[in-house]
Amino acid sequence: MKTAHDLVAAAKAQVHEVPLDQADEAIRLADVLIDVREADEYQAGHIPGAIHASRGVLEFKLSSTPALTSRDLKVVLYCKTSGRAALAACAMRDMGYLQVQSIAGGFDAWAAAGKPVASPEPPSFD
Repeated sequence: MKTAHDLVAAAKAQVHEVPLDQADEAIRLADVLIDVREADEYQAGHIPGAIHASRGVLEFKLSSTPALTSRDLKVVLYCKTSGRAALAACAMRDMGYLQVQSIAGGFDAWAAAGKPVASPEPPSFD
């Protein structure tokens, strides 16, 4: 029986992971940056410009969002540490997407490197 670790290792062997020092350039060249973490993780902080599509519903969001259906989109994915993003990249490849990359080390590596993090502003009731 395969474990989650086995599945992630197999996915990482098949997808292109962008090293953190090249992530800014990959994001700049991408058509879309997708955060595949859960909604609460995204709300706590995310890479500026990222849209949210949890790993569990990614395929459905891609299929139902006209702006994301082109198989030629240049996509960069990330999650917390890169496992879910690798699985998501494989799923997108299986769907026919041709230019999908994930960020090595994920959001944790991004934030630890002191790169910018976007957070929603809390509502003001003044």
